Amino acid sequence: MNYISCDTPNHFSLKNGRPPELTEGNALLKVKRVGICGTDLHAYKGNQPFFSYPRILGHELATEVIETTSQKNLVSAGDRAVIIPYLNCQQCVSCKAGKSNCCQQIAVLGVHTDGGMQEIISVPNRLLIPANDLSFEEIAIVEPLSIGAHALRRAQTKNGETIVVIGCGPIGMAMIQLAKFLGAKVMVIDVNDYRLSIAKEQFGADATINALHSPLDAVKDFTNGELAHTVFDATGNKRAIEGGLEYMRHGGTFVLVGLFKGELSFYHPSLHAKETTLMSSRNATREDFEFVMKVLREKKFNSGAYITSKVGYQTILTDFDKWSDPASKEIKVMTVWD
Repeated sequence: MNYISCDTPNHFSLKNGRPPELTEGNALLKVKRVGICGTDLHAYKGNQPFFSYPRILGHELATEVIETTSQKNLVSAGDRAVIIPYLNCQQCVSCKAGKSNCCQQIAVLGVHTDGGMQEIISVPNRLLIPANDLSFEEIAIVEPLSIGAHALRRAQTKNGETIVVIGCGPIGMAMIQLAKFLGAKVMVIDVNDYRLSIAKEQFGADATINALHSPLDAVKDFTNGELAHTVFDATGNKRAIEGGLEYMRHGGTFVLVGLFKGELSFYHPSLHAKETTLMSSRNATREDFEFVMKVLREKKFNSGAYITSKVGYQTILTDFDKWSDPASKEIKVMTVWD
């Protein structure tokens, strides 16, 4: 069985090993597609928190079931399956409260434990969702879209609300179109004019704003001075996060979706004066996955524009530096493992 290991920062190797064995409670799955995400890029560059090497990366996966251990499972041999890649303990206070996405003992595939850049993977049956009515490409983007969906649900985004999304990366793009599906008006802020144009032309952003050109004035103009109901940071950039509060109206919500590896600072009087609801959004739940799958089935998400490249998996060994370049025009690179 072939697999790709990130041995140290900036170094991958193609290896061959024994496939996993089928164990009770698990299923064996053939990996068909692996999407490349920001977590993979950060791990490759040595900038990912909670990470150790060597590691098999990859948690945006499309799979086909080879064999399962129970007749009672939702999936059967031959089914296409979405993987919820957050291995949770089911016993801690978070899990018991329905927040398995932030389980105290969580192990995310490709981060805390080996992920999907391998030909065959073993995953608990309870973390699989049948997806025979979706393409393998659609299945592989369910997870990143669910990250955006979870943030929108955390903020209780509603029809008619105005939101600001900071960052036009894969999660930001996901949030733009999912928010439009919910009926929100969406302003997008970034420093990359190309990505801003894609946000508007392909994902339906109502307004695009270059962060280098008086973004607060632009937000005020769009909202007639009222500012946004909710601001979402999808950059993980310290400066962007610490400045995001200014786009939010009084009584609004500020959601941290991107992860910055370090300390953040806010001017408390400004935070307090707006009676800010400040929250973070981590991973996603089954409810978010099922919502995204519904959106994809209804063809309400532009997956063709979202997936910008489709390449053989061995390209990981040669092109990761290019994909991790901030100037890259890629949104989602899809690697094929057939």
